[in-house]
Amino acid sequence: MRIAVPNKGRLHQPTIDLLERAGLHLENGADRKLYAETVDPDVTVLFARAADIPEYIADGAADVGITGLDQVRESASDRIESLLDLEFGRCRLVLAAPEDGEIATSADLEGATVATEFPTITREYFADAGVSAEVIEVTGATELTPYVDMADAIVDITSTGTTLKVNRLAIVDEVLSSSVQLFAREDVVGDAKVGEIATALSSVLAADGKRYLMMNVPQDQLEAVREVIPGLGGPTIMDIANGEGEAVAVHAVVDERDVFETITRVKERGASGILVTEIERLVE
Repeated sequence: MRIAVPNKGRLHQPTIDLLERAGLHLENGADRKLYAETVDPDVTVLFARAADIPEYIADGAADVGITGLDQVRESASDRIESLLDLEFGRCRLVLAAPEDGEIATSADLEGATVATEFPTITREYFADAGVSAEVIEVTGATELTPYVDMADAIVDITSTGTTLKVNRLAIVDEVLSSSVQLFAREDVVGDAKVGEIATALSSVLAADGKRYLMMNVPQDQLEAVREVIPGLGGPTIMDIANGEGEAVAVHAVVDERDVFETITRVKERGASGILVTEIERLVE
C-alpha cells in the first residue's frame, strides 16, 4: 500500500506529523526525496508535489494520497474519492478583482479575461454561472495580472485575504472551500489496509481537544458525579481493588475546555484522586 504525501510546502510537515501521531512512523525519515518505509511493512510513503498527487492516485502509482481538495478538483479525475477530511490546510479559492473597479459579481465578467493557476475549476465555475469568460492559466504572481493588462480578474487561493488586500483586490465570490483530505482510488476504497489507514488518521482527529479524566467517587455520590460529567456516551464505572465497595473508579473522556469546570463540580460531590491525561488517539 502506497501513500502519496506532499514533499514540501505548507502541507508537508503537518502531514508527516499526522502520520506519526497515527502510528505510521517513517523508518528512514521524511527527508527522502522519493519515498520512505513505515513501521508497517505493508505501507510505503511516496513524496510528490501536492498538485501531482491526484495523478499518482488515479494512475496507480499510489493507492491513497493526502492533498488539498482544490488539487483533486483541478485534476478533474473521476477515479478518486475522498475518505476523510483531515481538518488542516483550510483555504478558499476566490474570484477577485481590483477594489476600485466596476466588477461586483461574476456576471460582470461576461466577455472578460480571468487569470488563474486553477483553469479547470475556474472554467467549471463560470460554466455553472452561465458566464462566458476567457480563462488564462498563469503559474505565479496571479494577483499582479489585473495591473499589467493581462486579466480583468483572478481566481486564486487565499487563507486570510491579506495578500489580496495588499494588492488592492476585493473578493467578488467564493469559488471553492478547500482543506487537506485523505483520498483513495475508487477501486481500493474497500480495501482492508485503506480502512486501517483511515481509522488510524481519524482516531488522531477524534482525540484532538479531548482529555481523559480519572477519579475515585464514593458509591453514594456516584449518580451526582455522573450527572456533571460531560463525557462521550457517559463515564465508565469500575470497582477499585481493595476498595471494599465504598468507592468506585470513574473514567471519562471530556472536551479540554470543560476540564476546569468538571473538576470543580466533581470535587464538590466528593470525588478524589482526580487525574487528567492527554489522549493520543480515540477510536469512536
